[in-house]
Amino acid sequence: MTETTLILLTFLAVSPAIAVADWSRLPPLTDKNGFAGPFAGVSGGALLVAGGANFPDKKPWEGGTKVWYDRVFLLDRPDGSWKIAGRLPRPIGYGVSVSHRDGVVCVGGSDADRHYADAFRFKVEAGKLITVPLPALPKPLANACGALVGDALYVAGGQEKPDASEASKSVFVIDLAVAEPRWREIEACPGGGRILAVAATFDGAFWVAGGAALVVGKDAKVERRYLKDAYRYDPGRGWRRVADLPHPVVAAPSPAPFDAAGFYLLGGDDGSQVGSPPERHRGFSRTALRYDAKTDKWVEVGAMPCGPVTTSVTRWNDRWVIPSGEIRPGVRSPDVWSWTPGKQE
Repeated sequence: MTETTLILLTFLAVSPAIAVADWSRLPPLTDKNGFAGPFAGVSGGALLVAGGANFPDKKPWEGGTKVWYDRVFLLDRPDGSWKIAGRLPRPIGYGVSVSHRDGVVCVGGSDADRHYADAFRFKVEAGKLITVPLPALPKPLANACGALVGDALYVAGGQEKPDASEASKSVFVIDLAVAEPRWREIEACPGGGRILAVAATFDGAFWVAGGAALVVGKDAKVERRYLKDAYRYDPGRGWRRVADLPHPVVAAPSPAPFDAAGFYLLGGDDGSQVGSPPERHRGFSRTALRYDAKTDKWVEVGAMPCGPVTTSVTRWNDRWVIPSGEIRPGVRSPDVWSWTPGKQE
């Protein structure tokens, strides 16, 4: 019996709801450390994972240095092997990424020195990686969230600088289908600025859930205030608040997977271990939540076999893929998981 089978059987035994969902492990990334903040998407039928950051030598509490990357990894089939398809314009991570028209659109992000407003699309053509610039955001943003509603890409929240003392309240949208796409700012989310929220597309609307506000605390130190409020934006109608999450969710994989029943928040940091020594951290939440738009309720739908945060989600064939991510503060994993939501009872 494999390790993966043992993990799945354990979760099936303790959480009947997960029995109606199907998790499986794809080949791990070839970088043994894995990445936080990678971009992800699909082009030419292949899964692409790019950029991100890790601590390759020592952990942060040991004085390790965080390193950003520009490599683009490619997996052409679920039982295949990862290859290096090319490189991004620069080492970068913690931006927004979505798949659109056989390419991966990347917006914003950061490196060791600054945050970026840059946007670009990369895709695979004739076995080669091609990068095409897109209009830059009106301001630099990292740790924002975003999702596609049709051809419209929404980007919400984030922070403009690494040392920002408050999160951005701005929400921007760009129509990727027009000949000359341009960003425009729409009304701000009524819940205020936030970083590391989860974005979703469902029922023709753009959704924002959870995340963290930035506040100045003791000794003028910037702290995170964990959030559990959630909002829906309908073009032409504006924002409205929906049911609060049952607990705070920060940095869960985004944009959220969805099916006909609703969309899903997979794990995240619930704040329950804030202040604990990082070397004693038990790992992030593995609770899966589904939002039911008909009842305006959040429902727990079981436990996940993993709990990565600060990573992307992308649809590949008939499955949702969660590549790499941070599994404890300062610790990444090269594991790549895929999931198909089942019929929820």
